[in-house]
Amino acid sequence: MNEQRADSLAQAWIDAWNRHDLDAIVHHYATDVEFTSPFVPALSGEPSGTIHGRDPLRAYFRKGLDAYPNLHFELIRTLTGVNSLLLYYRRVNGLLAAEMMTVDEAGQIQTVRVHYVKE
Repeated sequence: MNEQRADSLAQAWIDAWNRHDLDAIVHHYATDVEFTSPFVPALSGEPSGTIHGRDPLRAYFRKGLDAYPNLHFELIRTLTGVNSLLLYYRRVNGLLAAEMMTVDEAGQIQTVRVHYVKE
């Protein structure tokens, strides 16, 4: 993952979220994505905190967008790794978040680990 590719993905991802464009958001994820977040149990009822697959992830994101109609993300920094990136950003109520994402050969997000500052 080079810096230009990571920055491009990060900006497109942030823009899709800020438009609340669910199709554009989900477009970034592989069909067999594995998404782990502290909010998964509360929003989806999945106690493991992990969602498997793009369709269940779409339903989870829909609930998130409905729960936070004023949702807006502000990208602070994009860090690159080997086939991965980390997005550091401000989320709801200006709280900090970081998402570590691995990216497959097609450029889609394969795995996600979300980290939040608690409210």
